[in-house]
Amino acid sequence: MAETEKTPAVEYSATAASSLINGEVKLSISERGLLIAAILDATELPFVEINELRFENYNVVVVADCGAFVFTRMGQWAERFYGELCAAYNEAVLRSLFIKGKPLVTAKGDYHYLEGGAGSSGQAPFFAYDNCVALLPPNLGARRIPLCFMHALDKGNFTLTLSLDTQESYTLAKLGYDTDPFEKCLEAQLRSLQEKAIILAKEIDPGLSSVQSTQIAKLTLEGKAAPLGALLAIAPSFVEALELEIAKTRAAEYYQAFKELCSPEGIWIGFRNNPAAADSEGEPEGGLAGMFGGAGGNPLAALGGAGGNPLAALGGLAQASDAGELSDSGDASESEPEPDKYLFFFIVPSPDGKFATIEFSEADSATFVYRTNNDFESFAQQLNRALEAISFKREVIRLSDEELAQPGNADYFMAAKRTASLQFVRGHFVGRAIHASPTAWKKKLLELWG
Repeated sequence: MAETEKTPAVEYSATAASSLINGEVKLSISERGLLIAAILDATELPFVEINELRFENYNVVVVADCGAFVFTRMGQWAERFYGELCAAYNEAVLRSLFIKGKPLVTAKGDYHYLEGGAGSSGQAPFFAYDNCVALLPPNLGARRIPLCFMHALDKGNFTLTLSLDTQESYTLAKLGYDTDPFEKCLEAQLRSLQEKAIILAKEIDPGLSSVQSTQIAKLTLEGKAAPLGALLAIAPSFVEALELEIAKTRAAEYYQAFKELCSPEGIWIGFRNNPAAADSEGEPEGGLAGMFGGAGGNPLAALGGAGGNPLAALGGLAQASDAGELSDSGDASESEPEPDKYLFFFIVPSPDGKFATIEFSEADSATFVYRTNNDFESFAQQLNRALEAISFKREVIRLSDEELAQPGNADYFMAAKRTASLQFVRGHFVGRAIHASPTAWKKKLLELWG
């Protein structure tokens, strides 16, 4: 068989009962969904529209947006079909949650979690990755639990409870002999995140003491923003150094405007190394390839492969043309600016705290504004949580429900269904201020702030 050929999907025979198709059918599973074919009829159930999979008395039940499908008379093949369907479904869920690479450790057991007062429980496999834990029941209860927001890891009788700053708690129970390996893996990854944050803090401000760098690192683990006032209380020199780096980015003018429009201490700042800057040092053609590569994955692959155009793959947020203006020497690449060393994002309160604004240093597109329900701090935590969950792909937090439901946004739609903070934030979107000009931007921002 040629290397480019794919193994044909296995077809399973079953009897279907549903509102769309009934009788004898052939079932085949792809990376996109489940194909159901009868003699004179066929339908495809995309994974984005499937909300639950169940195995009951050797029958397979698929609950989708369009209704339930029950597959019977599969005999000894029923369990195998269900297993393969769950595996493909979970791969789609992992992809939508921006989880890549192989897990560091796995386990299986019961789970229970609370998110903003709402809870869910059941049985599922658990997977630990470098910066998160994946909880994967075959339904809408699947969750990505980020380690950067975790403030407590409690161990019980074959039980682990992960508590987050965002008023969420996740309990993994009946872990058996997997309890200790899972706990040790999480502890190791938490230490790794802390060590990386300490190194970054000292890189920005080499004069920090060990105590200062450790305190700053706890507030600024990768993916997590911290109030400027909290950083000032630890080390004013660090904020000064941080602002020098911000001044080198596209966001410099907007950041200064924010400081004039609201209390600077209330601005939340998140930052991390820019993989594109490291790539450009070693490989001149690195571009912005690593900006949104996701946890543990290949950034270039996430943007269409190392041979593609990473800038174009960012969907117009950082446009670059292969046929751009030539320099005097005729070399288009010489006119391209060097990538920023650090990537920043800012969560900014309106003067009255009724609105929150999100700004990104690497995107010359727009500033997004949200209602806070008069509680900026709590909303900022939820907004930060939502952004981290979608690997800072900012278009997700402002797409309308109609746009999110488009086939091209299937992964985003699946993520929104399984991320409570993203649902919350999207429901509070007010509008955006385009970066047409500083004057027009400021005028629109003030209008949105009311």
